[in-house]
Amino acid sequence: MDPEADSERFTVAVTHTDGAVVLALAGELDHDTAQPLRDALDAALAPGRRMLVDLTDLGFCDSTGLNVLLNTRLAAQQAGAVLELVGLRGPVARMFRITGADGVFPIHSDVVEALRAVRDKGA
Repeated sequence: MDPEADSERFTVAVTHTDGAVVLALAGELDHDTAQPLRDALDAALAPGRRMLVDLTDLGFCDSTGLNVLLNTRLAAQQAGAVLELVGLRGPVARMFRITGADGVFPIHSDVVEALRAVRDKGA
């Protein structure tokens, strides 16, 4: 197997922690790989739920991936849930900045900081 091709493969790992669903994305998110993200976000979406999308290991995101996240943000708002982004870096951060999408999502540096932000509000 080609190690470079494996490093570009898109994956979504879903975990539950401190009352939030964390969806850790890795690889390249584009038109050809967006469906697993759609499926994972649809499964995670529930009224009152907090969803953290961890982009730390995402090397690339095109407009299809961005649209999946934007559409899910709207669906979350309508459901009384919240979608937050974590670990925006490199070319992915640049794409969010250029499109202005970084202004519509709550963004945290990492999952620990995101979880701490909610605990601190309750204190």
